[in-house]
Amino acid sequence: MKKSLIIYMIAVVCVGILVWIFILQEPKKEEQEPVIVHIPPPVMKFGLPIDSFCVEQAMIKNNQNLSDILSAHGISLQMIDRIARASAPVFDVRKLKKDNAYYCFSSKDSLKKLAYFIYEIDQVDYVVYDLADSLHIYKGQKPVTRKIRTASGVIYSSLWKTMEDNLLNPVLALEMSDIYQWSVDFFGIQKGDQFRVIYEESFVDSVSVGVTAIHACEFKHAGEGFYAFRFKENDTIRYFNEKAENLQKAFLKAPLEFSRISSRFSHSRLHPVLKFRRPHHGIDYAAASGTPVVSIGAGVVTRKGYQAGGGGNYLYIKHNSVYTSCYMHLKGFAKGVAPGVRVSQGQLIGYVGSTGLATGPHLDFRIFRNGSPVDPLKVKSEPGKPVSKGNLPEFTQLKDSLMTEIQKIDLSCAL
Repeated sequence: MKKSLIIYMIAVVCVGILVWIFILQEPKKEEQEPVIVHIPPPVMKFGLPIDSFCVEQAMIKNNQNLSDILSAHGISLQMIDRIARASAPVFDVRKLKKDNAYYCFSSKDSLKKLAYFIYEIDQVDYVVYDLADSLHIYKGQKPVTRKIRTASGVIYSSLWKTMEDNLLNPVLALEMSDIYQWSVDFFGIQKGDQFRVIYEESFVDSVSVGVTAIHACEFKHAGEGFYAFRFKENDTIRYFNEKAENLQKAFLKAPLEFSRISSRFSHSRLHPVLKFRRPHHGIDYAAASGTPVVSIGAGVVTRKGYQAGGGGNYLYIKHNSVYTSCYMHLKGFAKGVAPGVRVSQGQLIGYVGSTGLATGPHLDFRIFRNGSPVDPLKVKSEPGKPVSKGNLPEFTQLKDSLMTEIQKIDLSCAL
């Protein structure tokens, strides 16, 4: 019995030794690193995850209204009326514009219930109609990126054409025309005129949505250089030249956008209708019928009427104790323009026509100084207030910096 017990104990010990040896020699399993799954962020549009919806994009059609769109997506006429009323403080639904984009976000299930309707007011602003739970209407804006850019050009035909030829935003031409409207006649620019400009352009989704501001520019016209620097003074942004003089003057160079000057100031001109010579104390600007006519300066309307045997529809504006301007052969007058009404510089006052004695549509424009007619093309307009002495150091620093950058712009690449 003892012998059997001893043999049993020896066997147990041997088995234990073998198990211990096996455990020691078994290779240790390497610890596995946790697997990290990167979940891509949802694709967002108008602040909504588009992957969670069926999204339909379309353009507003001619005479299409909100009711047409929403009723096609199962929205009741009663609900549409409620939406239109609730929208009034945010956006007038009657102002949907043809060719503007809209989006319908519907559920992905079989019901395809409309959850959101988004209308793009313009390239940046949009309005959201949240129909998912309770009605919620709000405006939003797309992210806008602004870039400082430079451009230059040499003019061979027109400023607008030069912008197109140089693949520049043509809005630059309009902005520059506004800046220089008191000092440069952009319908009289010459072949070889040049420009250099530093401006800010805005982009949405890498697409240009417009020129935000021109910070500085140089325009060389007939060999003379005209500089303009954007400067904020007393919460008002104006443009000044390199001498800190205000570019805005009392009178505009011309009261309209015209194609050509068809007749100049003269003390003896052969009248195109009457066929005899008499004074023509004005400038005839040939332009298409209906072309807007604006006041060259701030003032008060003193006379308005019709002269059958002469100027047709006419308008007189007294600007100050010295100057009065006159506009004749108008097709019609702007709304609200009447004797005693004060108008601002650049305000619409009428439209080019051919009323009275006229062979075709044009504006007969005249200026009187102390009651006597003077050649409008020779009137020297006084500039507005220059940069104040207190702000002159700040302006000078800004001007010098921008002038340095303008001079770096290469004109040779624009040839």
